[in-house]
Amino acid sequence: MSLDDVIYVICLLACIGAGSYVKKIRDESQRKCICSTLGIIVVVVVSGFHSLHCAISAALGTASVLLVHPSKCHLVTFVVMFGYLVFFRLAYLFGLPAVPGHTNMIQMLLTLKVSGIAFEKNAAWKRLKARDEQDNNEQRDVNSEPSIEITDYDIDLQNLSATEIVHYSFNYVGILTGPYYRYRTYRDYFEMPFKDHAPCAEATIELLKSAVFYCSLYLLTNYIWPLDYALSDEFYNDRSVLYRLLYVWPTFFIFRARIYTGLTLSECVCTMAGFGAYPDEADVTNGEGPRKRYQHMKRDAEKRSYNFTTIVNTRVLEVERCWTFREGMKHWNVCVQYWLAVNVYKLFPIRKYRTGATFLCSAYWHGFRPGHYFCIMGAPFYVPLEDMWHKLVRKDAVGLRRTVIDVIFWISKWFAFSYLGTAFLLSSFDSIWRFYSSVYHIGYITWALLVVLGLYLTKLKKTAERKAKRAADSIAPSEEPSTSKQKAQ
Repeated sequence: MSLDDVIYVICLLACIGAGSYVKKIRDESQRKCICSTLGIIVVVVVSGFHSLHCAISAALGTASVLLVHPSKCHLVTFVVMFGYLVFFRLAYLFGLPAVPGHTNMIQMLLTLKVSGIAFEKNAAWKRLKARDEQDNNEQRDVNSEPSIEITDYDIDLQNLSATEIVHYSFNYVGILTGPYYRYRTYRDYFEMPFKDHAPCAEATIELLKSAVFYCSLYLLTNYIWPLDYALSDEFYNDRSVLYRLLYVWPTFFIFRARIYTGLTLSECVCTMAGFGAYPDEADVTNGEGPRKRYQHMKRDAEKRSYNFTTIVNTRVLEVERCWTFREGMKHWNVCVQYWLAVNVYKLFPIRKYRTGATFLCSAYWHGFRPGHYFCIMGAPFYVPLEDMWHKLVRKDAVGLRRTVIDVIFWISKWFAFSYLGTAFLLSSFDSIWRFYSSVYHIGYITWALLVVLGLYLTKLKKTAERKAKRAADSIAPSEEPSTSKQKAQ
């Protein structure tokens, strides 16, 4: 592990330890200030001089949220925050020092938070506007058209202060690796009593066990199959094509183990502080939080059972065990996926380009290196291929045949993840092209052949179905006279 990684882990462990202290502070204002102070300290320790980037971007984003009309604030803030990523990542072109990797992660989360609160404010403003228009419509049929429900949260979003946005942006919970959480989740932490009754210590211990396991796997496998070896001349001169191709499996396994470790430790920061705890009855989802009314549950909070589903970063077991690439993506970094789904996919004006726009935004958010685009933009091309073969061979399969096909899909899923993920890790175009050329671009060629074969088989299947339907239709009229004759007899 590098020195930066050691500092990063120490900061995460310190944040976990601070949770039990922070949770006990009764005064809301004091707890907010302490949480923000801890977050700023973490940013400065990890980033040093580069902390100015976080401060400047947060100030610009906050100004956009507060000064621009709610009808446009989400678009302006999105452009400001994502636009600042260009300067942030290309600062070295202006003679400034290159930004450390962990500062990049802090800036990434800050971008989602500040622009996310602008999207929330805009959505609330639209509901308020629609409610006012509905109330002013004298011809409205009250019985057939239900009134638009407005909550206190919708109103509060229109009255945000700069101080509140800064507190939310620099809260020490999630400042390093996430998870992303809504402003509502942040506010509930200070206003609701759920943290006092949730099993914080128990949940943290279980997560720490998992983190230790993932970290052990990472250290062991990284020692045996280091990524740097894939950049060496020996790897290309002395190793066979098959060895180089199979090397993508341990490489992506190491990457997963490293990510699982960091994300699990970041969840520990939340659970130890009781952050993101909600009653089971609130129907909680990752990133979004409760989907049912839950404010009344504070009256008997001590009698309820709780979960931390809101702040789950990645559903590790589901990622590993699911059969398909599409399912694996759904379980990976789910809180960020929630942000992308709500603020990019659903709001993108051209429906048929929504998926591509969402993946492009994700790649841009991750960085400007070619590996990010080779990896992330490969997904929307592989998933339709997988879907096509699912309809051809897997959808109607049962019994042993289904089991065998599931295993083949599982192996294909991990090959696709590993093959594309290697580009993410190699990062530069020269390194990516050198590796893919050394294995004769076998992944892309295989997928292209499978697309052609799949389209051909799909055409044959549709032709056979049409013939069967025509045959059935031709038989049906000939049976009618005989049937009616039998009835007459």
